[in-house]
Amino acid sequence: MRLIVARCQVDYAGRLTAHLPLATRLILAKADGSVSIHADDRAYKPLNWMNPPCALTVSTAAEDSGFTEVWEIRNRDGDTLLISIAEVLHDSSHELGVDPGLVKDGVEAHLQVLLAEHPETFGAGWTLVQREYFTAIGPVDLLFRDESGGYVAVEVKRRGEIDGVEQLTRYLTLMNADPLLSPVRGVFAAQLIKPQAKTLASTRDITCVTVDYDVLRGLDDPADRLF
Repeated sequence: MRLIVARCQVDYAGRLTAHLPLATRLILAKADGSVSIHADDRAYKPLNWMNPPCALTVSTAAEDSGFTEVWEIRNRDGDTLLISIAEVLHDSSHELGVDPGLVKDGVEAHLQVLLAEHPETFGAGWTLVQREYFTAIGPVDLLFRDESGGYVAVEVKRRGEIDGVEQLTRYLTLMNADPLLSPVRGVFAAQLIKPQAKTLASTRDITCVTVDYDVLRGLDDPADRLF
């Protein structure tokens, strides 16, 4: 990646035209061929950019133009981005290598594993029967037996919304049609459950349980809290 801080003017020509007057900006030229121009605001959003595949040509500016060089970035559709540079304040290149990608923490799969390991989250005497218990329309996240030995289907979401309640309702309908399982009750578990989802769940005799991800991981002890 090449990072250039420069006083520059930027002109785009394509399906529309856009002009950025002379000012100090950050230019990012990445290894994938993309070029983007940034100001010191707008968070991560560039002022203008050109996505790959595109071709970059650098030429010397005319002596009386007030610029030192001109970058022309052209994509395969013929759109052009002209960066006219008047003064370079910083120019550096860095090899970033292959990025391993974003590893998300606290997603539904992690919650499901932790809840399977800690059935006591739902009540004393609960035991896990199976993770990903398959039905004709898909797998229920968790199947437990409660303290009385009854089956309980648990659907796990990071954010509990109406769609998740509807999904669990469909699973329960199928499972309660199986004489080897019936009666099966449902629990909708999530880190955050929207009020509309709680209301719908109450009409379906589904229990809502809000789970604390940090407590499940053993990173937060409620006994240590002041309030």
